[in-house]
Amino acid sequence: MKARHDVLIVGGGLVGASLAIALDRLGLDTALVEATPAGALPAVFDQRNLSFAAATVNALTALGVMQKLSAPTGPIRSIQVSRRGDFGRVRLDAADYGREAFGQVVVARDFGLALEARLDELNRFTRYRPARFVGIEAEADGTRAITIADGSGERPVAARLIVAADGTRSGLRAALGIGHDERDYGQTLFVARVRSERAPDGTAYERFGDHGPTALLPRGDRHFGVVHAVAREQADAVAALDDAAWLERVQDAVGWRIGKLVASGPRSAYPAIGAVARQTVAPRAVLVGNAAQTLHPIGAQGFNLGLRDALTLAEIIESRLESDGDVDPGDATLLDSYATRRSEDRRRTLAFSDGLARLTANPAPWLRPLRSLGLAAMDGLPSVQGYLVGGAMGFRGDVPRLCR
Repeated sequence: MKARHDVLIVGGGLVGASLAIALDRLGLDTALVEATPAGALPAVFDQRNLSFAAATVNALTALGVMQKLSAPTGPIRSIQVSRRGDFGRVRLDAADYGREAFGQVVVARDFGLALEARLDELNRFTRYRPARFVGIEAEADGTRAITIADGSGERPVAARLIVAADGTRSGLRAALGIGHDERDYGQTLFVARVRSERAPDGTAYERFGDHGPTALLPRGDRHFGVVHAVAREQADAVAALDDAAWLERVQDAVGWRIGKLVASGPRSAYPAIGAVARQTVAPRAVLVGNAAQTLHPIGAQGFNLGLRDALTLAEIIESRLESDGDVDPGDATLLDSYATRRSEDRRRTLAFSDGLARLTANPAPWLRPLRSLGLAAMDGLPSVQGYLVGGAMGFRGDVPRLCR
């Protein structure tokens, strides 16, 4: 017999796992299709550093995930933004807005372990792993079925709602016939943990250059998480640098704001490629997270935006359940409501991230005075700072209740 669930999520990464936890609170029969076998974590849960906005911290605390973290988080109490060769900078302090922090820095692997511990506590929850998505069937009898392949061969699994949370190269998105627009920023992003003479004091730094940004995030283990963008054609040469030369390169990019860099952990490299789906819903199917939109990591908006996708979907389902006593999570009007509600946050965050990535990496000399004036204006105009702060904390558009 064909297995059947209320909601079937394809992709067990950050957003897919978080959505499963959010839906379990509603008593729905939820299933997760994961490529990674039991006892292992998806590749996304590595040593990269995740910047959780305050809204994300609120939501993950309400879902019982933050309490499962074993390593200390790093509070972001202030943010400094500048560009090499331009005058002016922006400094934002959480205390000026009555906040202790704008958010927290969490190591991806620790977050993955926390999600795993929380998933183990769920009630009406099924995990298909290791399994991969093979194909999708048309809507029939109030459900939609996908075909998965595992150690026993191929088999269909049906649900009233199918969720694509399978990343930038989403196979489910393609099978649904949903097109996407891709932007290659021509950059490779190097991620590592670095140690400085001075321990982090809660300040996050974003330093722009001609080939992209370099970010320093204050971790909770007295190290900084660094994301350093280089032109794609330079990536092999940067990857071949020894630790001393690598630290010298990062030091040159960020200056001496945190003192001398003295040690680095292993480096990982990722291409900076953005992808935006042309629609986020289809019959009995919805896209969330990177399957819906993959952002340039500038400003650390990606996971925070994807989590708001997941939480908005769960909240709309919950509202229908409360008002009607029952809910069809794949109902067309429910999915239309989801797409409408997510549109403003999605549009504004995409525009901010993409615009900032392109503007700050453009080396054209005529842009320098304009950028410098812009930085000076942002540092001096409370209304502009308020907009930046709202976005940095995840309070943009119609925010899900759990985020507040």
